Amino acid sequence: MTSDRTTVTALEIGRVHRLVARAAGLPDVQTEVEANHDENRWWPTSITDPRVRMLAAGWSTRVSYRMVETYAQVIRSAEAQGFDKLLAETDAELAKLVRPLGLPKTRIDYLRSLAELLRSWDKEGIDPTSPSASSDELIRDFAGRVRGASYKVAQCALVTARGYHCGIIPVDSGMVTELAPALGIALPSGAVAHERMRHVLEAAVHARATDIRSLVAEHEHKVAIPNDAAPTWWVHLVLIYFKRLYLNGPSPRLCRNRPLCTKAVDCTHRSRRTRAAGRRT
Repeated sequence: MTSDRTTVTALEIGRVHRLVARAAGLPDVQTEVEANHDENRWWPTSITDPRVRMLAAGWSTRVSYRMVETYAQVIRSAEAQGFDKLLAETDAELAKLVRPLGLPKTRIDYLRSLAELLRSWDKEGIDPTSPSASSDELIRDFAGRVRGASYKVAQCALVTARGYHCGIIPVDSGMVTELAPALGIALPSGAVAHERMRHVLEAAVHARATDIRSLVAEHEHKVAIPNDAAPTWWVHLVLIYFKRLYLNGPSPRLCRNRPLCTKAVDCTHRSRRTRAAGRRT
């Protein structure tokens, strides 16, 4: 399971930018972005121990949006106990803690193998929170050595450990299966697709960083992006909520001619199809 960075084309960068520009102007997307940008419900800044933050990233797997409050309660309990105390607990005690989330064995295995990886990194002098440590190498190592993890979980773990604005764009399954086709981006098969998609999105943000910051101001998003950071976290949220609100379904407002149609939502193609369908009935 490897993922070497390959060239991201100007076409891919342009398509990502155009979709971000369109999605950022949708009121429902903006509402979700503003609600989760500065203080994310899944990965709150109140958790200060990076080990617990990486644990939270893994334990969020297979937890639906409807269960976010239940998940938050479990994470608060884990944080209150502390990472070292969690490791000292028996499997039965840990199973009781994570039972509200389901899959107790998977979550316990994740915790224990995460601890093993962190001990190994510490012996090797690797600090996963350091910006100088290669995100590509750490994500690859994490995905290969933590049980129950994958590229997408590893990406999330590194983001939570380093902070929202570290430059990593986590990619979930829907961004691979729904967003990439909407952008006309071809991905390799298997888990490595999450890394290739991350590379494309991050390259697009860095190539069009000034333009993307202008979109934040143009659409008056009430978010705080550090001056010295690329707007990767903002782009992640714009795309993930566009995916959730318009591609999971998909929304009847979505144009079927994407990615050739740059407007994507409420375009003239959709209007013509609606009128044609009306004439046939």
